[in-house]
Amino acid sequence: MPKLLDKIDTPADLKGLSPAALEELAAELRQEIINTVSTTGGHLASNLGVVELTIALHRVFDSPRDKIIWDVGHQSYVHKLLTGRKNRFDTLRQFGGLSGFTCRDESRHDPFGAGHASTSISAAMGMVVARDLSGDDYDVVAVIGDGAITAGMSFEALNQAGHLGSRLIVVLNDNGMSISPTVGALAKLLSRVRLNRPLRRAERRSKKILSALPLGAKLYNFGQFLADRFKGLFMPTPLWEALGFTYIGPIDGHSIRDLEHFLTQVRDTSSKPTLVHVVTIKGKGHTPAEDDAVYFHGVSAKNGSGSNVPTYSEVFARTTLRLAREEPKLVVITPAMPEGNFLSIVEAEFPDRVFDVGICEQHAVTFAAGLATQGYVPIVAIYSTFLQRAFDQIIHDVCLQNLPVVFAIDRGGIVGDDGKTHQGTFDISYLSLIPNMIVSAPKDENELQHLLYTAIKSGCPMAVRYPRSPGLGVPLDTELREIPIGKSEVVRNGADVAVIALGASVAPALEAANQLSQKGIEATVVNARFAKPLDKKLITDLAGRIKNIVTVEENVLTGGFGDSVIKLLEESGICDIRVRSIGIPDEFVEHGTQAILRAKYGLDAAGIVRQVAEMLSRKAADFPLRTENKAKTT
Repeated sequence: MPKLLDKIDTPADLKGLSPAALEELAAELRQEIINTVSTTGGHLASNLGVVELTIALHRVFDSPRDKIIWDVGHQSYVHKLLTGRKNRFDTLRQFGGLSGFTCRDESRHDPFGAGHASTSISAAMGMVVARDLSGDDYDVVAVIGDGAITAGMSFEALNQAGHLGSRLIVVLNDNGMSISPTVGALAKLLSRVRLNRPLRRAERRSKKILSALPLGAKLYNFGQFLADRFKGLFMPTPLWEALGFTYIGPIDGHSIRDLEHFLTQVRDTSSKPTLVHVVTIKGKGHTPAEDDAVYFHGVSAKNGSGSNVPTYSEVFARTTLRLAREEPKLVVITPAMPEGNFLSIVEAEFPDRVFDVGICEQHAVTFAAGLATQGYVPIVAIYSTFLQRAFDQIIHDVCLQNLPVVFAIDRGGIVGDDGKTHQGTFDISYLSLIPNMIVSAPKDENELQHLLYTAIKSGCPMAVRYPRSPGLGVPLDTELREIPIGKSEVVRNGADVAVIALGASVAPALEAANQLSQKGIEATVVNARFAKPLDKKLITDLAGRIKNIVTVEENVLTGGFGDSVIKLLEESGICDIRVRSIGIPDEFVEHGTQAILRAKYGLDAAGIVRQVAEMLSRKAADFPLRTENKAKTT
């Protein structure tokens, strides 16, 4: 551990450091993050860009009394290192270790947990109102990126903040990036400020020259007064003032001295909402990350498990490109994740038919619904965890009107190291309860392309859910075909137990069946394909012949695939059977590798074998239909 950082146990330890020591500490922090993230994986470029800003915030404000709220939380690694967590930093994103995001259970210096964007100002407003109602006087600071501030939720909070007029500090970390380059009209407005480097250089030089002259400070302050009036012609000052904020900036986000000066000024003089505009470089101090901030936004852990098999995300993008060539009215919408969904290959060929709407999931879904009313075939490419944010739009704007919007849901199921804010373990439940919605999940990458083709041909709202992982390495058919809606398939026959698996759970179910066969237990394995509608005939026929049924899904059990199967059997009057549902119990899934987490919840082959063997070892009389509807954890 670097020498200076060894001496920092709390933010108070920063207070007495000299300017030279602060620069040395900044360099040590960057190196510590690079060294750790290269091993554990995590968000690299975003954290390198806020080193000086984090130091300045903790020198000016008194955490945890003052509340510093990091939007998304993925840029809080420096904050973690400075708030008593440096000795556990090597456990970052590891099972049982530190979260990759802010977490209230982890430290009193994390006043609000976050893994989704654009929540900081709303949370800060809650703390501001609580402070004012309690007659307290602490400061509340929301640190938000330029990508996150474009979201509707941020503007809803800004609107209330300006209306109430209470003391609030919003630090806008402006680096021109979310995961990919920031899009939208506000992003263009901010870029005019960020890219006007001659003006910023002239401001710095004039301050240096004037400060050396008699009456120089007064001259500089008068010049700043005139400059502020002039800057309103081309800077976003009027926008923030119209929302009720005082605008300060732009400030060099890599100058600790400048940051401290302006933050102290705001802390000591402001009595109303203030926006502090800080310009930073994403990936600062690490040349590869500066040169390619998109690639180095998040890096994977070193595990020596390189694979030439394309990921499900890549197969999705290649299939979408193929479909776009065949269907001129196919359009693709993504809320700020074109890189994660590999949509650059589609955008390169069809730039007018791929829309990155920014971190605006609600808008993305209703935008797609509007396109669908005019005969277009929209694909909303989105991660499972982020689709949760558009639940009402799925119901009200898509399914209520039965519009043919396709939801390509990436990161379905257990995602691993990003933890409880990013696990895609709820989508089967929250989508299956919506009328008109078809919910599907492929067993492999070949079936993914067929389900996507089926979805755009269906004429209905349809979700295709796939995992965050490489495919299974199966050959990809050259001809796409429609899969009958609600039709599952038997992929292995056996007389002792029927394992009905959905999506990524089919492969471990097949492996488990082979292991069970060596124990003298023969299993039928069904690739369900559809969580809704279910293949009623196949499932009831199986239940009539095989009296032991196991369902497997990477989703919460409540309202999930297993619950739907049990309901189907009850409605069909089939109650003289034993049923066990394997899935996620009523809890949030923490961070850890996918392998560790699947083993924990019995979702790997070994877990399925163990639970089937346990189930068959009991007497039939011990199994009323619903008592087995639970997950076995280890």
